[in-house]
Amino acid sequence: MNPFSWSFRAQYLFGALCTAALLGYALFAQYQLGKDPCPLCILQRVAFFAMGVFFLLGAIHGPRSGGRKYYAILVAIPGIIGAAIAGRHVWLTTLPPDKVPDCGPGLGYMLEAFPLSKTLQMVLTGSGECAKVDWTFLGLNMPAWCLVWFVGLTVFALAAAWRKPPRPYASSR
Repeated sequence: MNPFSWSFRAQYLFGALCTAALLGYALFAQYQLGKDPCPLCILQRVAFFAMGVFFLLGAIHGPRSGGRKYYAILVAIPGIIGAAIAGRHVWLTTLPPDKVPDCGPGLGYMLEAFPLSKTLQMVLTGSGECAKVDWTFLGLNMPAWCLVWFVGLTVFALAAAWRKPPRPYASSR
């Protein structure tokens, strides 16, 4: 059951299901496990959501060769942005305690009080709450797993769009 041998539609549906599962787990972690998301986590959720939308649109549309590349680029843009945010988040979690920035206001307050450009600058700078590690799986924290998934799904989307279609079976006559 090699997902790289599936049709483009099946691959993009799989990508959409993966992003939905990741967002579902994020909501489970927030509401059932009590892991409140920091502002960087929220931006990563937005990036996963955007990837999922473009994966789903690609699966529904099922374009031919040229159109597949457009969908791959549409998936890759939030994937790369999400990977950059997750990379910054991972970096913040590895800082020594004396180098961690002070905790800042919540994202909701920042969006109300500051222009969007200032809010994004403050969020991407990070805060103490973004550096806190309170969940790990197989030795990686949640931002590290997000980074793995962003890179993996982006590569998966690009590979699905740029692979050569299977050759039709030759007649044995």
